[in-house]
Amino acid sequence: MPEETVSLSPGSVRLSVGDLRPAEPAAGAVARLGVGEPDFETPEPIVAAGVRALRGGWTHYGDLNGDPELRALAANLASEASASRYAPEQVLISNGATSAVMVAISTLVRPGDRVVLLDPSYSLFGSAVLAADAEADYVALDSSGHLDLERLDSALVGARALVVINPANPVGTVYRREELEALAEICRREGTIVIADEVCDHFIFDKRTFTSCLTIDAWREQLVYVQSLSKTYAMTGWRVGYLIAPREWAVEIRRLHRTSVGAVNAAAQRAAITALTLGDPLVAPMRAAYQTRRDLIVNRIATMPGISARRPEGGFFVMVRYSLPIDSFGVAAALRDHGVVVRPGREFGPAGEGHLRISIATAPEELTVGLDRIEDWLTAFGE
Repeated sequence: MPEETVSLSPGSVRLSVGDLRPAEPAAGAVARLGVGEPDFETPEPIVAAGVRALRGGWTHYGDLNGDPELRALAANLASEASASRYAPEQVLISNGATSAVMVAISTLVRPGDRVVLLDPSYSLFGSAVLAADAEADYVALDSSGHLDLERLDSALVGARALVVINPANPVGTVYRREELEALAEICRREGTIVIADEVCDHFIFDKRTFTSCLTIDAWREQLVYVQSLSKTYAMTGWRVGYLIAPREWAVEIRRLHRTSVGAVNAAAQRAAITALTLGDPLVAPMRAAYQTRRDLIVNRIATMPGISARRPEGGFFVMVRYSLPIDSFGVAAALRDHGVVVRPGREFGPAGEGHLRISIATAPEELTVGLDRIEDWLTAFGE
């Protein structure tokens, strides 16, 4: 019998063609400088809470919208940050930030809609837009890595949604209040939905002030706020994140999440309650270590031929600029063959071409090995 051709949805076809994200983790004896995976173990109080939950019977299906106590805690934290009242009914507990992003975009963005992404921008969002059969409109940041408000003023006309990642992934910018407020006025004028990813908001360096999108009044009725415990508390494998949205949006976003994902792990959510309750004291040692690693990477890059890096203000990554006549996928592939894994800048948008992304979450010993191999390859390339 002849083989049947499977007909895919338009979004699936576009995702299969346009998705630039790596499908599998790197294997073999390589230095892994590519993924934002904390090398720290989950803090012991969180682990202990998870064990207690398992032994206490939290092994069954839970509330499809998330543990009510965890939702109330997330709503209270958002209310404290914004000086506005958020209710538990506005919160969805998700399978990490990834499922929150996917269901938010799938619910609120229609086929053919235009979604503005700051360029470069974390590649998950571009993939989510493709899967929704919508159009990603990349708007480059300015030369300092901050918002180009003039370009955004034009690009947001008629746009359905805007994604703001703060601190920015991959460039590490921490946006100033005044630029966020100016952007918010443009969005208010255009009625643009704002999806704010602040999953690295605890990793702000050099004692800078962080301005959450939750505190921008003009976004109050247009904001979908995405948060995760993965990076903040070194809980990547626990898969707990959450989303907060206006009530009428939250109803439909929750509906899609429970249909496609179901209930998030019950015991992991109990551990998340402990994480959010104990808060920043658990995070502070990791933040100090990451700032030290950031400096190690940037200072070492400054000694290498043909590459440079701006010092990130926050987040998990250093974006490295190079001046070689090879595209970023080619450079990343060559470095992989040389024993070090980095992410090609083009994965994150057109403005990422000519760059590589290095994770500061990598252990110092592995960072040193990887940076040595990058320098060796650059030296050999230049000979």
